[in-house]
Amino acid sequence: MASDWVRRIQRAYPQLYLACHVEHTTRRRAHGLSDRDASVLAHLDELSPVGVGTLARHLGVGAPTVSEAIDRLVELALVDRRRIGRRVELRITPEGVAHMQAGSVLDAERLDALLAAIPEREREAAVRGIERLAVAGRALASRSKRR
Repeated sequence: MASDWVRRIQRAYPQLYLACHVEHTTRRRAHGLSDRDASVLAHLDELSPVGVGTLARHLGVGAPTVSEAIDRLVELALVDRRRIGRRVELRITPEGVAHMQAGSVLDAERLDALLAAIPEREREAAVRGIERLAVAGRALASRSKRR
């Protein structure tokens, strides 16, 4: 039988998703971005760079596939690519963030309203909790892909 924590997440997540979900038919993809491009953008951060190999492993595709997507996203100024010695560091640009948000299944205005409904002193903990679950989810997915 699942733990109480599991049950609570299973109950809460669908409520969050339904409250903030955008119908797929209304999602906008500027520049004709593919689902792969959108996925790459969703896995990049403005501050913490990620390498091509790390991103490819996480997405479960080859480095050439990620490199092709990155080339397109760099050309569109949605991703910043910098070479540091032999390593290539990738970061999402402010324009890339805007495109990622526009293509998200979670509506930014609804999320803002949801967060405004939480007492200010609790907002940071709520967001950190979601971020922590996402980090654990990425690690679990990475381990599963290696098997």
